[in-house]
Amino acid sequence: MHFHPPGATKMTRIRKIALEEHFMAPGFERYSKSFLQHIDKAVYAELASRLADFDEIRLGEMDRAGIDVTVLSQTGPGVQGEASTSLAIGSAQENNDFLAQQVARHPTRYAGFAALPMQDPKAAAAELTRAVRQLGFKGALVNGHTHGRYYDDPAYDEVWERLQALDVPLYLHPIDFPSVPASFNGHAELNGATWGWGVETATHALRLLFGGVFDRFPRLKLILGHMGEGLPFQRWRFDSRFAAYPHGLTLQRAPSEYIGRNIVITTSGVCSPAALAGAIAEMGAEAVMFSVDYPYESTAVAADFIEAAPMDERTRALVCHGNAERLLKLNAS
Repeated sequence: MHFHPPGATKMTRIRKIALEEHFMAPGFERYSKSFLQHIDKAVYAELASRLADFDEIRLGEMDRAGIDVTVLSQTGPGVQGEASTSLAIGSAQENNDFLAQQVARHPTRYAGFAALPMQDPKAAAAELTRAVRQLGFKGALVNGHTHGRYYDDPAYDEVWERLQALDVPLYLHPIDFPSVPASFNGHAELNGATWGWGVETATHALRLLFGGVFDRFPRLKLILGHMGEGLPFQRWRFDSRFAAYPHGLTLQRAPSEYIGRNIVITTSGVCSPAALAGAIAEMGAEAVMFSVDYPYESTAVAADFIEAAPMDERTRALVCHGNAERLLKLNAS
């Protein structure tokens, strides 16, 4: 965890939009105990204060980093951690109403991603519609699978259809494995943010790709954080090995073509100039967007990284704000 204290020195920053930035709605702490319990108590207290804040702390960091707009989402696992379907539906509505109130207090600085009760695809599609049409949200963020149920299941086509019809993206955020693979036994450090979450999320995204979700819904946009959870760097191999071992599956395009077309990414939590250059080279400059992963990563480090990374200024503007403005239909200022 990195935390950057307020500084007195101001500098000219390129304007930015950040997409993977979290908050904690009142009462949702119960869902996050599974991973927050492993954090040092002092760090946890700092995280809790930042997750609950929508004013001085968060806005101050945004100002110092040149972040004009932050798209807020409930920290994980959120409603995906709820065992009861009826409670999940109610909790998603509660979360989204709370978030809408915070956005309304700072409408030029904040936007929202909806929480969805994926325990019930029909209810999730209905809540997405309400959140977008009534609350003005820009899409949804879902914290991975829901109790081991993955969204290539045809039952979720109702959700994908609604996302495409509303022309809003879904941000697929990491979560724990449903059960820890044997290869992780004895290595708790590998399970979670260091490695396991990325493997779980990348695999989920590939299930959607090879499950034909993007063929059925060709205008769908899926966002992956953490520099695409490693997928951009395997595009060539996906084509090569799927051609050799298709296992009876057929796709309308080569696997690599969906990564950059339907799957777009953010830089959240990966402040590596080399990784950024590779992702842009693989996917194109219009498929990569800046993010921080607040409050779990440093806003200052992320801002410094994206401004110093070697790229032409047109590309930097796309990554910092232009792509997000287009995808989320945000008015440029």
